[in-house]
Amino acid sequence: MTTPTLFRPAPVIDETVELLIEHYVFPEVSEQLTVLLRQRLAEGAYDVGGAEELAPLVTADLQSVNGDRHLRLKYHADSVPAGQGAAALAAMRRDFDSSLGGAPRVESLSEGVAVVELAPMLFPLEWAAEPLSAALTLASRSRALIVDLRANLGGDPNTVAFVCGYLLDERTHLNTMYWRDGERYEQSWSAAHVPGARFGGSKPLYILTSDRTFSGAEELTYDLQQLGRAVVVGERTGGGAHPREGWTVHPHLEATIPVGRAVNPVSGTNWEGTGIQPDVPCAAADALDRAHALALTRLTG
Repeated sequence: MTTPTLFRPAPVIDETVELLIEHYVFPEVSEQLTVLLRQRLAEGAYDVGGAEELAPLVTADLQSVNGDRHLRLKYHADSVPAGQGAAALAAMRRDFDSSLGGAPRVESLSEGVAVVELAPMLFPLEWAAEPLSAALTLASRSRALIVDLRANLGGDPNTVAFVCGYLLDERTHLNTMYWRDGERYEQSWSAAHVPGARFGGSKPLYILTSDRTFSGAEELTYDLQQLGRAVVVGERTGGGAHPREGWTVHPHLEATIPVGRAVNPVSGTNWEGTGIQPDVPCAAADALDRAHALALTRLTG
């Protein structure tokens, strides 16, 4: 009879601590978290039967200092590849293929109002440029546009800028990202030219949100709201403004660690922790009907 291998949390905690120290955008917080995780390990708080049980315990501790929802130990039921970003990339590709490239719905509503749903995320631009261009070009002929982000959990800042290029008339400064690596700032601008046709920067634009709308989807919402380009309809969003990277620290565990922070050129801040307050608050389930009614009123007013 073979003796079952006992799950050892110490290597997972040690590697997660090293990643925090090296990469977390807030070094002073990483120092506090290092002390906390090592203390909890010594106390036996992580003496559990396996990776699935460990993940929520460590995640709760990681988020206990400053509430950063991008800071997680994420469990994957399927074994994930080793290395930086490998776990997320494998899952992302499956979602991309099953969601028509991140634009699962383009629909014409009454009176020339169109809705484009972008979900479940804003995929890497090298994948998503073609399907997003097709969806947004198709909707460009509408008199008013509703962009549905209620089920969008985040994504690529470059894809955010690409989408904004279809919704504005000219190249526009959208966001500035501070990266801990090299302590550098990087500006994000909408594209001066886009493949296909623009909806443009003058026709009525509405963005639908829920409390699940998160990260890159929040950036798209926040950028356009701060520019005064879009009316946000729905629920306050999740409040995650820190771009993150993921590292495999166990065959079924990924440490996700924010490596930067957003600074909006209009507000001088971001939506971290607070979420984005909609201009027209309502239940997420009612947001499409509410935005459609607003669009019709504006078009006929």
